[in-house]
Amino acid sequence: MSESSTTRLNVFKTYKLYVGGKFPRSESGRVYEVQDSKGKWLANAPLSSRKDARDAVVAARKAFGGWAGATAYNRGQVLYRVAEMLEGRRDQFVREVADAEGLSKSKAAVVVDAAIDRWVWYAGWTDKIAQVVGGANPVAGPYFNLSTPEPTGVVTVVAPQDSSFLGLISVIAPVIATGNTAVVIASEKSPLPALSLGEVLATSDLPGGVVNILSGKAAEMGPHLAAHQDVNAIDLTGATEGDLARDLEIAAADNLKRVLRPRTEDFAESPGTDRMTAFLETKTVWHPTGSLGASGSSY
Repeated sequence: MSESSTTRLNVFKTYKLYVGGKFPRSESGRVYEVQDSKGKWLANAPLSSRKDARDAVVAARKAFGGWAGATAYNRGQVLYRVAEMLEGRRDQFVREVADAEGLSKSKAAVVVDAAIDRWVWYAGWTDKIAQVVGGANPVAGPYFNLSTPEPTGVVTVVAPQDSSFLGLISVIAPVIATGNTAVVIASEKSPLPALSLGEVLATSDLPGGVVNILSGKAAEMGPHLAAHQDVNAIDLTGATEGDLARDLEIAAADNLKRVLRPRTEDFAESPGTDRMTAFLETKTVWHPTGSLGASGSSY
């Protein structure tokens, strides 16, 4: 039979989690059907378990020291490289966003372009945010008193449910731009752009474990992550189902996590610095001047 007379079968994409720079399947072996806005089957996505969530936290904690310790300039360069990779796969994301959100290709292209621009915007803030929220404080005495921002640590992010790409970028980029690492629970109904983002991150210069992406039910993974003693903060943006946000905030109070509550947002609007400062801590250093010596103290 000649090659021209055969019917070619499509190669369906196998979507996987992104944890620690690798692409595991859910340890449970579970998947769930992802459909487009008209109910047409698109793919099977991994249905993450609590074990997957724990693995993601371990990976995020392992990556935190190196990422937080990198220079702000270097983090900006890495984030810009991610934007370059996103630009190169623009057509793929346009298709996935169009399917996920029921948009025309032209409208989906506008959303994807805005998401890439948003990533570049946050990349530009990495070496500037300290100048905005830090500074020298006036004190009565022969001391320098300096306040500098530092990353909080491992941040769990419940991604927006209805903004599968622009909203996703808008909640991930500010977390890692400021030196934190992230465990992201993707939109349950539209996880494919998030899982494809993992492929972009893996082929960029971003160290493995800085961003970890899980797909599945926020109601299943969220309580475990909110109560996890090695998670330092949680963004509840996408926790809009029933009383989920309230329950996660209660669970997070067990070890005094920082909590960013859900709020009404138009992700198409220009962002401010709120999402960056939400997951920063301020370190204040006292340093003697003059003849008092070179030793200092901080709190």
